[in-house]
Amino acid sequence: MQWSVLGAVAAAICVLMFLTWLLSVKLKDASIVDIIWGFGFVVVAWVSRAVADGNSERQNLLVVCATLWGVRLAGYLYWRNHGKGEDFRYRAMRKKFGERFPVVSLYSVFGLQGVLMFVVSMPLQLGQMPTRALGATAIIGTLFWIVGLAFETIGDSQLARFKAGPDNAGKVMDKGLWAWTRHPNYFGDCCVWTGLTLIAMDGGGVALASIIGGVAMTVLLVRVSGVPMLEKTIGRRRPGYAEYIARTSSFIPRPPKKV
Repeated sequence: MQWSVLGAVAAAICVLMFLTWLLSVKLKDASIVDIIWGFGFVVVAWVSRAVADGNSERQNLLVVCATLWGVRLAGYLYWRNHGKGEDFRYRAMRKKFGERFPVVSLYSVFGLQGVLMFVVSMPLQLGQMPTRALGATAIIGTLFWIVGLAFETIGDSQLARFKAGPDNAGKVMDKGLWAWTRHPNYFGDCCVWTGLTLIAMDGGGVALASIIGGVAMTVLLVRVSGVPMLEKTIGRRRPGYAEYIARTSSFIPRPPKKV
């Protein structure tokens, strides 16, 4: 059973990322991969639900949680990025590789993100296989998911309102959740995937391997493409960001320091 689920999900991700790559070549905009990232997990959840034959309550819970999270994230990124052109990261790659960029992006952008999506989504795949009824761990996981989604939604909303203010151009957002953590959206993301992992692992058996996905997402956020990548250049683009770093937690929320 597990191999049929994993195989179906792998095939779905391959098709999704290949079609997205074709669209990116037509639009000359690789940034669309960021929007598809969230939506891809919705696809994974539904494909797993269609193939797996586990406890229906756990399956439905995972599908609902993944769908709400993925649709919100994809919708927000589309709203934020639509009409603004290709992200500077992909523009730099396009300049570096020139005419080779479409081919290079197929494996270095879309292929890589497809592989990461497959690994991170283990809770959505393996968690739908066990037949054990929902237990206390699933309840705890759902609470983590709720907290995480709230952090992401509120943090993104606060930042959007701040950026919309004409007097805030070039300034550092340090109000609301952003006064407690420099990355409330990433912290929320971590909580969401911790929650999904706990819901999945509640089923026991093969679903215990779901921890791979939760750990992978946390490492990506804290050590790879989340906090480090964003803060690599933001200090040069935002006056006062060094002072903001000195008083504000990088990830886990806490009251700001007095400096």
